Formats: sequence, C-alpha cells, structure tokens
Amino acid sequence: MLELQVKERDLKKKPVALRKSGLIPAVFYGPKEKSTPVEIDAREFEKVWSTTGGSAIITLKGVGDDKEALIHEVEVHPVTGAFQHADLYVIERGKKIEVEVPLKFIGEAPAEKAGYTVVKVMHEVEIEVRPSQLPQHLDIDISVLKEVGDHISVKDIVLPESGEFITDINETVVAVKEAAKEEVETPAATPVEDAPAAEGAVEGEGAENKETEG
Repeated sequence: MLELQVKERDLKKKPVALRKSGLIPAVFYGPKEKSTPVEIDAREFEKVWSTTGGSAIITLKGVGDDKEALIHEVEVHPVTGAFQHADLYVIERGKKIEVEVPLKFIGEAPAEKAGYTVVKVMHEVEIEVRPSQLPQHLDIDISVLKEVGDHISVKDIVLPESGEFITDINETVVAVKEAAKEEVETPAATPVEDAPAAEGAVEGEGAENKETEG
C-alpha cells in the first residue's frame, strides 16, 4: 500500500504561500475522523496520484495513528494543471466503501472492422466494496461486440467478491451503432451566360434585314 506523509496545517499560513513553497493544502476526514487541515509535499502527492488516482487506498502517516484513506477529490489549476487542494477520505476498517471506479476497455471489437461505430457511453461506475478488494479499474472486453445493437451493460461487469453496484445495473456501458453517413454536398449549377452579341450588332437588326431583303 502506498504511503503519503501529511503534516497538520497552520491555518495562519495562506494557501498561496504553501503552494509557492512546494506544498499542497489538504484536509482529511471520515465517519469516525474529525476534519483535520493538513499540508502535503506536492511532488510526493503527484507521484501517488499518478499511480492510484482516486481508486486505491493509501496510508496517511504523520498525524496521530496511521490512517487508511482514499483521495476523494482534488482541485487543479485550470491553466497550469498544478494541484491546488486535496480531500482525503479516511475509511473505517472492515467497512465497505462507496467509490467510483474507472472502466478500462480491452480487446478489439469486430463491429469496428465491419465499419460500425462502437460508442462508449460510460467511463466509470460507482460500487460498494470492501477496502481490501478495491480495484483500480474494471475491465470491459469489447471483443464480444459484432453487430449493430450489440452492447454491454453495467450488470455484465465482473466485480470483486464483496462488490455491489450502486450505478443502475441496466445502464449501457458501450454499444454498437450504425456508422454516421457523411452528407456529400452537390455543387450548385453555374448559370450559363448568353453569348455576347457580335461587335457592332444591334438587337433585332438581323430580323429587320431579312424582312427588307425580299
């Protein structure tokens, strides 16, 4: 299990100053854990986040007894992408937890080779599971998708033994659709301009000449 060092935060220190010094303001809390402001080394947090995201249990060390927690929510700067704040949810040992787990699509769908479109409707599902069996992701094998109408529902996903779905089991995860037809624009017809009259000719002149010739 990955570890993350935390230190109780002095609330007199402004978050901007903490970030400039390479720290992230954070807070941990839980059903039996009071909300406690802490600070975390930004580089260490980034390493843990890149490995687990929010779907793995980590051990918090440095404030009281060691605590098992999930990275519940993170705030990221909209421009730089730097972490601004983190919420850490301390779990109760032996109790199930509710968590959103990302889906990992594996295999190749024969439907795509046949020219159809495979539409991925969902990218994560919410489950309840014992912490010791929490998966980092759930595999979705799309090699079973062959024809239009073929689909995979939430109920088709394999969960750990203690896992239960919170997401509606009848929701569609991925489905095969007809490929969208591209409309081909027909160029507008170019109007044909009348041929210019011969130089020096006057409109109606030819007809008048024919009448006088007889």
